[in-house]
Amino acid sequence: MSGEPVFLTGATGFVGGHVARALLDAGYPVTALARRGSHRPPELAGCRWVEGDLRRPGELVGQLEGCRYLVHVAACYSFAPARRGEIWATNVTGTAGLLEAARLAGVERAVVTSSSATAGPARDGRPATEADHADPTDSSAVYHRSKVEQERAALASRLPVVLLLPTTPVGPGDRRPTPTGKLIVDFMHGRMFGYVPGGMNLVPVEDVARAHVLALSRGRPGERYLLGGDNRRFTEIWATLAELCGRPAPRLRVPYGLALALGWADELRCRLQHGQEPLVPLEGVAMSRHYMFATSDKARAELGFAPGPSRAALARAVEWFRDQHDA
Repeated sequence: MSGEPVFLTGATGFVGGHVARALLDAGYPVTALARRGSHRPPELAGCRWVEGDLRRPGELVGQLEGCRYLVHVAACYSFAPARRGEIWATNVTGTAGLLEAARLAGVERAVVTSSSATAGPARDGRPATEADHADPTDSSAVYHRSKVEQERAALASRLPVVLLLPTTPVGPGDRRPTPTGKLIVDFMHGRMFGYVPGGMNLVPVEDVARAHVLALSRGRPGERYLLGGDNRRFTEIWATLAELCGRPAPRLRVPYGLALALGWADELRCRLQHGQEPLVPLEGVAMSRHYMFATSDKARAELGFAPGPSRAALARAVEWFRDQHDA
């Protein structure tokens, strides 16, 4: 099915940029949506760029016309209190409006990027599967609740939708960086002084991108597919980064209660200093007490998803961040 035109959102972001490259490499003509004035990576010169805003999806019908597929990667990924309204308007309302605009434009199928957070953490020592559903009730967990509601909006749309649930993508090209990329940068600069119990699943961003291409032809509409790699404890991740960066791993274990108190203090700072990104985000603290482990058996079996080792992905991320610092 390569050669059929694809409308892509999020190409200026970390995961979306890799998805754009994977689509182009597979022979798909890509029309990429970008906000006015946003950075458009020069390596994506093969895309046809159009301007628009997910918060005004009705204006996108004309841009979507002529595209057979929609790949919706864009999201407002932030833990800043000042952006919570934007998070909901983009991730939930924007997704619903975009899918309706795509239907009106004659798009036949959509692939929507969700998050493994919608499946929740490991339960009773068992990694999360697509049959699991998170139900966050913490009023501060705005971003993760928005992804839960995004899935519901996508499945309620009148367009055939395949949902992809990446765990924690790592690798090169994290320009912003994302909250995960910032952890790597902080470690590289010696700003990690303690650790919390728990763990998460790491997956190479390049493999997440290739899974989006596979989902266009192999994904079943209405289905969710977890895209994960290695389940690793935080202590294992810091040990790996210590080897890659030549820095000692943090040895101070931070009790959850102290981490939560620091998170609330940082929340107050960000509210008083409007627009600031938290250094100790409450959502991150809340998730840190869990093992955010997942299995990707379904994606392997149905999509042909085959993730590489997370250590190599961390090495590529560290090398890329070093290059950016030296440039």
